[in-house]
Amino acid sequence: MAIAKELLDILACPKCKGNLKLADKESGLVCAPCRLLYEIKDGIPVMIIDEAVPLDENLKPRKT
Repeated sequence: MAIAKELLDILACPKCKGNLKLADKESGLVCAPCRLLYEIKDGIPVMIIDEAVPLDENLKPRKT
């Protein structure tokens, strides 16, 4: 399920309040300055900082 452009336009990173971009394959929303991925589950973005996936310098999920 794709996220509506209108929703994407008004969402901001809960940590830095910056802009978000849709990740590859629409798996989530990426905040480049914070290097976080907010996953999209069942068409709903999970905008909880503690549940965000950390990204490496290439904005790919970090391997743990």
